[in-house]
Amino acid sequence: MPLSDIRVLDLTRFAAGPTCTLLLADRGAEVIKIESPGRGDEARYQGTVIDGESWYFVGMNRNKRSLALDLKSEEGKEIFIRLARESDVVVENFRPGVMRKLGLDYESLKEINPSIIYCGISGFGKDGPYHLRPAFDFIAQGVSGFMSITGFPDREPVRTGIPIADSVAGIYAAYGILLALMARQRTGKGQEVQTSLVDGLISVLLFQVDKYFGLGEVPQREGNDHPMVSPYGTFKALDGYINIAPSGDPMWERLARALGLEELLEDPRFRTNDLRRRHRKELNKIIDDITCKRTTSEWIKYLNNEGVPCGPINNLAQTFNDPQVKHQEMVLEVEQPSGKVKTLGTAVKMSDAPVKIRLPAPQLGQHSEEILSALGYSPERINDLRAKGVI
Repeated sequence: MPLSDIRVLDLTRFAAGPTCTLLLADRGAEVIKIESPGRGDEARYQGTVIDGESWYFVGMNRNKRSLALDLKSEEGKEIFIRLARESDVVVENFRPGVMRKLGLDYESLKEINPSIIYCGISGFGKDGPYHLRPAFDFIAQGVSGFMSITGFPDREPVRTGIPIADSVAGIYAAYGILLALMARQRTGKGQEVQTSLVDGLISVLLFQVDKYFGLGEVPQREGNDHPMVSPYGTFKALDGYINIAPSGDPMWERLARALGLEELLEDPRFRTNDLRRRHRKELNKIIDDITCKRTTSEWIKYLNNEGVPCGPINNLAQTFNDPQVKHQEMVLEVEQPSGKVKTLGTAVKMSDAPVKIRLPAPQLGQHSEEILSALGYSPERINDLRAKGVI
């Protein structure tokens, strides 16, 4: 596995941080999930809980080991420092300043291990006027401007149906860690990597900022219509809705011919993409009046054969029964104490290193004794630490 020689100390919880360390664990990294004794990661108690097992937690924490450790105690800090000396990466998503108060921030850890890579994930960033504010995905979607362009113009702004800020920040954190590992191969030195929920969402605004940067115009919510291309959106079918995405003039011409609307190619309202955007409502209605006469499956097959991108709007049952999704192995099964738990597959396929379930998601503190024994702690000392509540 590409990361089989990398050890990661994972101090994260909830979603963004565990997403990052899952990406590393799935590629072979030894990820030690460090949790507070007694309760651990709050995600253990959220989502769908069956026989005491949170499927939400399992989905983000497979291929990891768990060490229950009280970092507020001197003995707990000593254990963490001993682990950090022998580790490659530390990942945390505490509020900025927490790790510094514990004496476990990057400046402190690099003194004992100059090659350590330290990744911090926060809501707003390591510093700045908002850095101490608590932030979750919903807050980040609002502050970043992401919500302002999501939804329909006649309704309030809406968030996405998943914690997109957490996911993006987690992916960027893993990306930053891999860059730092590559740099370390040349320099021998570690470094600090920082990302935030707000920065991550701002970075993917892409063409939505063009109008603002170029013309000073603030983009508005446009529902399912593309802000730059027309026609491009959701259209009625006989038994539901379909997405049609003919990006560019050649595909627009294909769509017009496929729908028997060749006359629109000479219509002065629709000759250019700019004109089609200005007359979007009229054009969408013309298309709707035709697409509503056939079923979704008929249109999807017909338009794709005509070279026009067209697809369904699946619910999750339809998605996970789709033959292409099954072929791509986007569902994996983890054998947990409570039984088999389904989790999401990985979006990156590698010919020489396919993702494998090496370890189930750990029970709280499941590997504490194993990890401490490898550090040289005796069974008596481990029992003493457990009696004190350090582990």
